[in-house]
Amino acid sequence: MTVERAVRLLAGVIVLVSLALAHWVSGYWLWLTVFVGVNLFQSGFTNWCPAMAVFRWIGLPTMPASASR
Repeated sequence: MTVERAVRLLAGVIVLVSLALAHWVSGYWLWLTVFVGVNLFQSGFTNWCPAMAVFRWIGLPTMPASASR
């Protein structure tokens, strides 16, 4: 697994969990979904998000530039 795939996986899990929490606990959990969406949006422009730093720190490899096309 690469850093890029791990970020997408983590974002998807957080969105699904926050939607479930919003449904069964409190609608305020939707702010977590907003936070994830904003981070994904800015990472589309900057190619960086906080989760990428964490995944690199734990040793996941990054995808080679030639494989991202």
